[in-house]
Amino acid sequence: MSEKNSLMQQRKAQALPKGIGTLCDWYVARAENATLWDQAGNSWIDFAGGIAVLNTGHRHPRIEQAVADQLTKFTHTAFQITPYESYIALAERINQRVPIAGPAKTAFFTTGAEAVENAVKVARAYTRRHGIITFGNAFHGRTFMTMAMTGKVAPYKRDFGPMPASVWHARYPSEVQGISVAAALSSLDDIFSQDVAPHDVAAIVLEPVQGEGGFHAAPLAFMQSLRELADRHGILLIADEVQSGFARTGKLFAMEHYPVKADIITMAKSLAGGMPLSAVAGRAEVMDAPSPGGLGGTYAGNPLAIAAAHAVLDVIEEEQLCQRAVKLGAWLEAELQKHHATYPAIADVRALGSMVAMEFHQPGDAQAVQQAAMANGLLLLTCGAKGNVIRFLYPLTIPDAQFSQALDILNAVLSQALTPVTQGSVPA
Repeated sequence: MSEKNSLMQQRKAQALPKGIGTLCDWYVARAENATLWDQAGNSWIDFAGGIAVLNTGHRHPRIEQAVADQLTKFTHTAFQITPYESYIALAERINQRVPIAGPAKTAFFTTGAEAVENAVKVARAYTRRHGIITFGNAFHGRTFMTMAMTGKVAPYKRDFGPMPASVWHARYPSEVQGISVAAALSSLDDIFSQDVAPHDVAAIVLEPVQGEGGFHAAPLAFMQSLRELADRHGILLIADEVQSGFARTGKLFAMEHYPVKADIITMAKSLAGGMPLSAVAGRAEVMDAPSPGGLGGTYAGNPLAIAAAHAVLDVIEEEQLCQRAVKLGAWLEAELQKHHATYPAIADVRALGSMVAMEFHQPGDAQAVQQAAMANGLLLLTCGAKGNVIRFLYPLTIPDAQFSQALDILNAVLSQALTPVTQGSVPA
């Protein structure tokens, strides 16, 4: 560690609460597209993307220009006080693209957790019911309501006392964890028979592809069954696309991979290319349920972030980032499958577009690979119920040559950190 980074670590320990954890012991000084530099000039290829925020890369010129142009006009008025056309225009663009049945309406907020909380508010206002069903290993945010909805205790809920009531967790199907679609659906039946009547449930909320939970995509049969179940009982289906949206899976929204549609979709992260913006889009009659003044927020739909989001949609279309997500994801998955066949420590490789994961049997192996990759100039993130999954969240704008360089680093790291299959042995 450089002397400057060491000093920064000391300042951080003295100034910040220990509850704010950081992965890196170095401090970023600048970034461009898929590269980060620290204060000493060292560089890393960024396969973390600010936790899925930078599908369009760091400082994309189109986004920089859009924000700069808006800076010359106004930075804030509070849309509920003095509205502006760009907010309405962005809502119109999303309403045209969001996979919702029938006419859609959209409201903007600031964070992913805000979007999820407001989706719950809308669902309760529309159904006049209180119950919310989410899933094990889900992540929905760090506010109290979204902590209650999150299906993981440490570090998100631990030490924070009682969670809000009327939230129940079903099982999320996962082949590698031995949870079948039938078992997941049976857990919903258990909730209805043991915890809350279906006619008291406002919404079922799920991530089409679990993010923090390990990049598990909902099987088609499961999504279809959820839609049928929701329709049968008058329950709304809410898709949390905060991490999976905006071209990451090869579609603008992950729900486009399914023939059924959600009633409400939440989005954030890569919506505004690094600017804080989130949104809730849903069926028009559902979104109109709260009374005037029931939705909003001081910074909700900040004009700088709105300008950035317009540019993000332009970049996704003009640079064909959905198609690029498919190409890069297939390239990475093919490499990882080779390693899966070679190293018994790897339990599974899975991908939907560029939402790619490599799961290990032991958390220690995932952490060892992560640390070795960072030491060699590649920034990776872990996830999963046990922290035993490496997730890959590179910018979709990364050049092919740099992507290939990152795979070379990963290949070298895996060969150093893991033990290959020996002749005659069977992988665990």
